[in-house]
Amino acid sequence: MIIDAHAHLVSPDSLYAYRSMLLANGGYHFGRPRISDDALAETAAGNVAIMDSVGTDLQLLSPRPFVLGHSMQPSRMLEPWIRANNETIARTIGLHPTRFAGVGALPLSPDEPVSAGFGELDRLVDEGFVGVLINPDLHEGRGATPTLGDRYWYPLWERIVERDLPIHIHSAGCYSDRETYSEHFVTEESIAILAMLRSSVFTDFPTLRVMISHGGGSVPYQVGRWQAEALHPGLGGRPDAERFETSLRRFWFDTVLHYPPSLELLLRLVGPDRVLFGTEKPGSGSAPDPETGRDLDDLKPVIEGFDFLTDRDRQAVFEDNARTVFPGLKS
Repeated sequence: MIIDAHAHLVSPDSLYAYRSMLLANGGYHFGRPRISDDALAETAAGNVAIMDSVGTDLQLLSPRPFVLGHSMQPSRMLEPWIRANNETIARTIGLHPTRFAGVGALPLSPDEPVSAGFGELDRLVDEGFVGVLINPDLHEGRGATPTLGDRYWYPLWERIVERDLPIHIHSAGCYSDRETYSEHFVTEESIAILAMLRSSVFTDFPTLRVMISHGGGSVPYQVGRWQAEALHPGLGGRPDAERFETSLRRFWFDTVLHYPPSLELLLRLVGPDRVLFGTEKPGSGSAPDPETGRDLDDLKPVIEGFDFLTDRDRQAVFEDNARTVFPGLKS
């Protein structure tokens, strides 16, 4: 079975019209999205057709991160908007229960404690969602959000562990003049890894399961720098410190890398037992590669072509690791 652990909701435009309504009225009138059953069925069927074309059996759907709006003001607009996304995912799953599973978002605002997301978290569990999408920069480039190793996040980590859910780290929108949201994704994923490893999060929450998007941002390329920092006494390290490559194995990583040498580096660095097949398809990688004729996010043939992987390794990447990280997945 091929499980795509990183995919996003494909929805009719009427979902995004709902956000426009919230913005227009300042969140004083929530209402509900006007997404017809027929329109949703059409977009869901289109997504299933894409999955079939590349051999994907099951996708884990989360909201499209760049539209999540964690920094929206006034912040009262956030809860209905996030819920609308999660409910649309639930409706999509209902149409194709053997092809999709849900990874929901939380209405976390930089103006509020993380406990503001507990109600939606509990609702996601009740709805059968198998994971939670976490944006590490709630300010979306407009301010300084505490890093994921900060105590600010601890009440959420405690609640997530209690509910036995994994977290999928994925940055959201970016309103900085210095970078696009795609560049922001890579930056924030890198910061998330380093901040969590420098903190006591994994000591305090040893059962916390964390999947990092896009192959770990820039960290796999810069592993030598972080290894040197861990060993250098002048930089706070020590010669007998744990190897940085070993520390990285506290995380899981997806395969959303559209360049085969990069994906090979990730697999060799952290091991195939810590990598989950993911494509984010359809998405930014759905562009044809002139050399192969396949889209850049058609990653199944890439992994199948790596001769350093055994059949057992491929089974782990394509299915088994997803079932380890997301035990709520049905067989």
